[in-house]
This record gives sequence, C-alpha cells and structure tokens, in this order.
Amino acid sequence: MTTPRATHPGPAPVSPFRRIPLDGTGPEDVVFDGLGRVLAGVADGRILRIALPGSPGGHAQIQEVGRTGGRPLGLEVLPDGRLLVCDAERGLLCLDPDGGQDIDVLADTVAGAPLRFCSNAVAASDGTVLFTVSSCRYGLDDWLSDIVEHRPTGLLVRLAPGGEPEVLLDGLQFANGVALAPDESYAVVAETGARRLTRRWLTGPEAGRHDTFADGLPGYPDNISRSPRGGLWVALAAPRTPLLERLHRTGPSVRRVAAAGVRRLPAPPPRAAQVVEIDSDGRVVREVRGAGRRYRMATSVAERDGRLVLGSLAEDAIAWCELGVPGTA
Repeated sequence: MTTPRATHPGPAPVSPFRRIPLDGTGPEDVVFDGLGRVLAGVADGRILRIALPGSPGGHAQIQEVGRTGGRPLGLEVLPDGRLLVCDAERGLLCLDPDGGQDIDVLADTVAGAPLRFCSNAVAASDGTVLFTVSSCRYGLDDWLSDIVEHRPTGLLVRLAPGGEPEVLLDGLQFANGVALAPDESYAVVAETGARRLTRRWLTGPEAGRHDTFADGLPGYPDNISRSPRGGLWVALAAPRTPLLERLHRTGPSVRRVAAAGVRRLPAPPPRAAQVVEIDSDGRVVREVRGAGRRYRMATSVAERDGRLVLGSLAEDAIAWCELGVPGTA
C-alpha cells in the first residue's frame, strides 16, 4: 500500500485568531472538557481552565484547577471528568479539576527507568491509557537537541488498568501527540523529527503491527486530536526546514556536535501558527495558518462547536478562531 503523502489544499477560511492572555507561559496542550471549556497547563505547573468568550467582544474566564508540581504537557479528559496529565518532570498523573489539589501518580517509570519527558496521552473506553515519551536522552529544556541529533529514542507506551507500563513502539523520532481511531482499532502517534504520523494497530488481524499513516507533512507535527469528521487535527510546531533535513542525512558525529550547539544558542520559535486536518485515509484535507506576531509555534489544536483552539509552548496565551466550512470563501 502506498503511504499517503501531504497535499496542499490551501488555507481554510477562518476568522482572525483571537488571543486569550494567560498569567503563565507555554500552554503546550489544549483540550476541551465536557462543558466546552478549555484546559491547558503552563510552565509553573498550574492547570488552567478557560471558558471561551461567548461573543467576539466578550471576555474569557480563567480559573486555576490544579498544580502538578512539575511541568504539565499533554492533557486528556477522562469520561468521569478527571484529567490525565503528562508531566515532563513527574510522569503520568491524574487529577480532578473539581476536586481539590490531590494528584495521583499513575506511572513514573517505564521498563525500570524513570519516566521523563512524558509528552501526550489518550484513554481508551476500557480505561487503558496510551502515552508517549518524546526522548529517552533529552529533557524538555533540550527538546531541540533531540530533533537535531535525530537519534530515535521516543516511545509509545500502554498502561492497562491495574497494570504496569508496556512499551508498544520504540525507536520513534521524538514521539509526541497520540490519538485513537474512532473504533479504537489503532493509535496514531506523531513523530516530530520525521514529519510523519505512525499507526500502531491494536485490534484485528493487524494487531501488533505498525505502519505509516501519513508522511511528508508540510511541517513538524506536535500534538494531535480527533476531528469531529473522523480524521485528525495536527499542530505543526514549525514549517518544513530543508537545512534541518540536510543535517539529518549527515553522520551521527556531525549531528551530535550540532545538537550541542543548539543547547548553547537555541533557535527562536517560528513566527507562524499552522495546523492541518488529516482524513481517515491519511490525506491532508484542510490547512489553517497565520503568521506574524499574532500567534507563534502552535503545538496543539482542538475543535468544538465550530471553534478551533490552539496552544503553544512559546506563547503566554491560547488562541482561537471561528472555523469556516471547507471549500467556502
């Protein structure tokens, strides 16, 4: 079977991005709760709940609902309203946004090693959690070094209720966002360093196998979420960079030197926000993007009730827009 490659359908019609300033930086992931409010974690460990404005001129309401004591990244709302939190310092956590400050640690080791750089998670209907570990070599502060060195140490991990973490896939190029198929027959994980989405089959005749779901994306995929139309929304943290791709074709020693260099001189975040919608066949069917100072480095995206919400590792705000119908002007 031929792997679907990215097409270029052109930007979708949307209203301008509207920023909602936060009193914290780096809302890396955004998710909707059951009442349509947005949850995001910021760099100081707080989890914030944001009620979007009801009208373009209205004001958002922001409330702190928890503190992890670490650095929250990916979030997942469970059916009972509790929140899974992938914390880059503490591991896979769970908290009740309406029940106080208690934090349950679901996993802080994988295969006998401390769980560091836990990135994103998704929960199946039976309570099983799939989560990603972006790198087994670098932490969050050195994420760019992992991308540059291009040494695949990312993981996709499964945690069954009452069980121990089990590695489903290893050797991933900076494993990031993860989402389940509507029927939960497979999981899709974003490999940021490879500009691709990888599928791991969970049930059926292909169970245990993995293949490429989408390749040749127009940027580096970060967090992903289900689209109401059965596909996926994918946040592209940066556009395709030919210089980086040429570096990836050099030898390991050259990449190690370059990785050390970016730790000393980190690159500024790209001045762009770009997300794409991918259908169930792995084809890009819609693109939404902005540029300039309005919003930078989209690392997450979620849709509900015709609104698209973005999060960013680099911003001190989330952003949202009204999403138009594909193919309309």
